[in-house]
Amino acid sequence: MLGDRRGRQPHGLPWSRRKMRTLLTGAGVAVAVLAAGLVLAVLHAVRPASGPTGSDRAGGAVGSGAAPATEATDRTSPEDSLAARPMPEVPESASHPAPVSNLDPGAPILLPPATRTGPVGVPTGFPRTPEGALAQLVAIDQIALESGSLAGARAVIRAWAMPGGPTTTSWSGVRAVERLLDGAGLSGGGSTHFAVVLTPLMGLIKGSVGPDFVVPCVDFEIDVTLQRTARGAVADCQRMVWQTDRWLIGPGAEPFTPPSVWPGTDVAFSVGYRDLRHE
Repeated sequence: MLGDRRGRQPHGLPWSRRKMRTLLTGAGVAVAVLAAGLVLAVLHAVRPASGPTGSDRAGGAVGSGAAPATEATDRTSPEDSLAARPMPEVPESASHPAPVSNLDPGAPILLPPATRTGPVGVPTGFPRTPEGALAQLVAIDQIALESGSLAGARAVIRAWAMPGGPTTTSWSGVRAVERLLDGAGLSGGGSTHFAVVLTPLMGLIKGSVGPDFVVPCVDFEIDVTLQRTARGAVADCQRMVWQTDRWLIGPGAEPFTPPSVWPGTDVAFSVGYRDLRHE
């Protein structure tokens, strides 16, 4: 077996605060630059000053079957228009832990329970409703990122994306895991000392087209641990399509990047997120 990569800190020593910041900064910068659905913004992650426009995203090559941005607007499908519709922009600092709001959050979104386990251990059996689509997205993201390995994330998107959707090389979830592992100095297989936990705390339904196409968004608290734990926020929106008896990530470019906001803050409510509750 090959020895540790030169310069890697031995597992027996706790990480310094500086190294934890470096890990999370590197992961956040890399994922934000991807301009894909899943934006990792933990602690000191730096978001680009300006990103692609909605039309740029809709016509991009990231697992996209969408029409090029140069085509006439009247040829853009309702599904592509919904996915590419811009969302509110927030400062990068909004993803850092912050005081919670004392505003009335209003009624929460109720997430239905899973009724069975689907491919690669992802909970499924959610109903054919917008809330069911959101619950399925939560389950997909959790299993993929919490695997802490490239193989785990790739297995999830391989089983849960329709043809023409994100792939094992293009999906933002795979890229997020890749950058986290790179920042930690780990191989693609991860480490027993490395853990990622996603807790879904807020979300919204961006919109739907008929009963079988929904763009849900979820705002997670993310906890990354390698001897020490650091926390931040990460948000994801995806095209969810009802196929036979379950929700899948549908074909086309990943939706416009959602704001990653520390859950429960004034900023989170201002961009339209609502609390999530499990039924």
